[in-house]
Amino acid sequence: MTKRILITGGTSGIGLSATKLFIEKGWSVMVVDINQDKGEKLIKELKEQGNDKVYFWKCDITKDSEVKALYDYTIKTLGGIDSVINNAGIWIGGMLHETKEEDWEKVFNVDVKSIYLTSKYFVPYMIANGGGTIVNTASVSGMLGDYNMAAYNAAKGAVVNMAKAMALDYGKYNIRVNNVCPSACATPMFLANSQEVIDMFNEANPLKRICTPDEVAKVIYFLASEDSSSCNGMNLPISGGLDIHTGQPMQ
Repeated sequence: MTKRILITGGTSGIGLSATKLFIEKGWSVMVVDINQDKGEKLIKELKEQGNDKVYFWKCDITKDSEVKALYDYTIKTLGGIDSVINNAGIWIGGMLHETKEEDWEKVFNVDVKSIYLTSKYFVPYMIANGGGTIVNTASVSGMLGDYNMAAYNAAKGAVVNMAKAMALDYGKYNIRVNNVCPSACATPMFLANSQEVIDMFNEANPLKRICTPDEVAKVIYFLASEDSSSCNGMNLPISGGLDIHTGQPMQ
């Protein structure tokens, strides 16, 4: 039977790479994004390439009523769900005392509350259907601290620990919950930085380059599929080794 997956933030960056990979692997894909024009354009392009098992739904994933509508449409259109990829996220920088309240709330709504809402609606279906997988795009910034990234560190830290809690609660229902934790990634959003900033991140990495969306998508596929059948509650860094250093100087 064809596997069915939902991918939030599926029209660009890591989400777009994941969308294309799951289509290539023969899955039916529900692409979710808040930008309707962008989503419809992508689906048109993918269908013109002969991909007939890909669909789009516009959704503000921070709003309960819209996620409920997304759930209803997905189950009706795909006939069920086997995996949910919570990939949509935003980044807002700054030290804690400089962070505006509305920015703090926006980061937590998009990066954390959205996972709560999709799980609220899709987990009961998975329980009734005998299992499923959930993969969230967290970050190495949820596992360790960064300068000038207080809200983002806090939000991704919540995602890191939420996956552990969910893995404990839902493992008995054959639902596995895992996170991918990239460091800086060559998404359009990151590549919008100056070349100086990009070079700094490349140089800081042991591989002397940042990861690519396609590399992260491959790990998402691994965690969503039966290839990772004993992986549960994992926070898997995709960092090129950026997070393994003690910080002590080279000798």
